[in-house]
Amino acid sequence: MKKNLLFIMNKLVCGGAEKALISVLETIDYTNYNVDLFLFQHQGIFMNKIPREVNLLPEPENYRYFDMSFKESISQLIGKGKLTTAYCRGALGYLSKTKENGAIIEQDFWKYLSSTLRPIKKEYDAAIGFQEKNPIYFCVDKVQAKLKIGWIHTDYNKLGLNLEQERTYFHQLDYVVTVSEELRHILQNLFPEQQQKFKCIYNIVSPKMIEKMAKEKIEFEKDRDKTIKLISVGRLAKEKGLDIALEAIVHLTKKGYDLKWHLIGEGNVRPFIEKRIKEEHLEGKVILLGQKQNPYPYIKQADIYLQTSRYEGKSISIDEAKILAKPIVITNFETAADHIQHGEDGLISEMNAFSVADELERLINSQELREKLSSNLMKKNFGTEGEINRLYQLTHF
Repeated sequence: MKKNLLFIMNKLVCGGAEKALISVLETIDYTNYNVDLFLFQHQGIFMNKIPREVNLLPEPENYRYFDMSFKESISQLIGKGKLTTAYCRGALGYLSKTKENGAIIEQDFWKYLSSTLRPIKKEYDAAIGFQEKNPIYFCVDKVQAKLKIGWIHTDYNKLGLNLEQERTYFHQLDYVVTVSEELRHILQNLFPEQQQKFKCIYNIVSPKMIEKMAKEKIEFEKDRDKTIKLISVGRLAKEKGLDIALEAIVHLTKKGYDLKWHLIGEGNVRPFIEKRIKEEHLEGKVILLGQKQNPYPYIKQADIYLQTSRYEGKSISIDEAKILAKPIVITNFETAADHIQHGEDGLISEMNAFSVADELERLINSQELREKLSSNLMKKNFGTEGEINRLYQLTHF
C-alpha cells in the first residue's frame, strides 16, 4: 500500500531550499508514495516545476493578507468582517516596527498567524516541514501524521532565533533533517538533549540534468576575449554578502581589470546594489539579470563563480557550479570547508572585500590555476540522487 506524504513550504521562489524541494519531488518514487504539497502562497518561478504526480493543496484562504501592504490588507479584512485576521495582521505590523530581527518576528508572529490557519483534515503517514520556522510550526500544529519531520537548510548559529521556541517544536518532531554534517553538528550542540533526532540528507543534485539544461541557448552579451566574466546565483540578501563582492569588484576595476560581474536572483538589497553601481560608475560592469528558471547556461559561459556569503547551510548553487567545473571563490563562512577544498577545487577567501579581490586576482592572472581547478572538478562525481533513499528509510516505519 502506498504511503501518504505531505510536504509543507512557504512558496516556490528562486532559493536554495525551494530548489531542493523540487529536486526531492522530481526524485520520489511515486509507485510507493502519494504526495501532497502545501504552500502558504502559490507563488514563485518553480511553480511550473512541480511534478504532475504531486497533489497541490489549496492555498490557505487568509495568508495572502499578510503579504499585502498594511493599509490595503486591513481595509479588505475589515470590509469582509474578518476582524480576527485583521487583528493578527495588525500584530505583524507592530512586530515589524518594534523588532529588527526578521527571524524573531516570524517566530513571535506564528501564534497570531496560526489562529488564522485551518488544520489539514487528512491524516498522513509522514509530514515534512521543508524549511525552518513557519513550515515546521505548521507541520507540528496543523497536521495529523504518524511521523513528523522538520528540514533545516541554514546555520542556526547565525539566525538569532529564540532557541527555546525551536526546542519546543523540535521536541514534537520525530526527526530533524539537515543538509550537511556540519549543520547536523551545529544543531546537536545547540540542542544536545535531542541530538539523536538530527539526521543528514544532502541536497539532491543531478549532474545529467544540470549539464543538459546548461546547453540551452541564451542571449548572453559578447565580450572581448580578455573580459573576465564572474557570476553569482542566489537571493539578493544581506546574508549573501553581496556588499563584500561589490567592493571587491570596485577594487579590481580601479586596478584596471577588465571584468563583468553578473548576478542572478532578486531580493531586498537590490536597491543598495543599484545605488553602488551608480556611485562607482559600474554600469556595464555589474549586471543584474534578475531571476532565471535556468541559470546553468549563464554559469557555463562564465569564467569564475563567486559566492561571498556570510553564512550558508549547504549551498546548492556552489554544488551546481562545481558540476559545471567552474573555478570558484567563496568566503570562509562556517560551513565553507563542506563546500570547497581550498586550492584543489576552488579558493576560500577571508570575509572581507580585499581578501576576495586577492583570490579573484589570483584566478584572473593564472589561466593555469583556473584550468587546474576545473580539471579537478571534472574528475569528481557530484551526483546525489541516492540521497532520496535516506528519506525512504526515515519514512519506512
